[in-house]
Amino acid sequence: MSYEGHEEDRDKVYKALGGTRGLLDSGLPSILFLIAFNITHNLNESGILAIALSVLLAALRLFKRETLQHAVSGVIGVAICALFARHSGKAADFYLPGLIINLVYGFIYSILNLVGWPLLGLILGPILGENFAWRGVPARKSAYKKGGWVWVALFLSRLLVQYPLYKTNHLNWLGTARLVMGYPGLILTGWVTWLILRKVPTVKPELAAE
Repeated sequence: MSYEGHEEDRDKVYKALGGTRGLLDSGLPSILFLIAFNITHNLNESGILAIALSVLLAALRLFKRETLQHAVSGVIGVAICALFARHSGKAADFYLPGLIINLVYGFIYSILNLVGWPLLGLILGPILGENFAWRGVPARKSAYKKGGWVWVALFLSRLLVQYPLYKTNHLNWLGTARLVMGYPGLILTGWVTWLILRKVPTVKPELAAE
């Protein structure tokens, strides 16, 4: 595959993740919650502020006629986190859904890798135009599996670091770990995955059929 082809595929994946705006939409409310709770020590007010920011970001997307997919999912995600914290009365529970999601993702990625249907391929295949033709090319399938294990490592590392902080109720350390292992971890994992995948050209469905 040419260098231009690599650049084009990279852009497709980046846009599928929501781009810079998508990352901001999903992360800024959590930062606001942590700051607000440290100032007010009030779960309800902090949760409401986080939800309000998510709604505002979604409204800005709507005003600019941009895709609402990531903004809406961000609103729903923040609302669920706020409900968890409000229900238990424990601020650290705002981050509990994130821990559960990492556990579930890690499990799904691992199982599908082991059965030969790497989730990374199921997600990226249609985006990159190869659909499921990659399954007929051992090198491409192996690349998707290797990339999948990189993501498993990310989810596992988050759990190993953040769960003990959650159990000991170290809210500020937990929020900081969530931030540090959020954007930087996601970007690093995506970059390493891309380095793995770019070594093997994408599969053209019509060629695979032949």
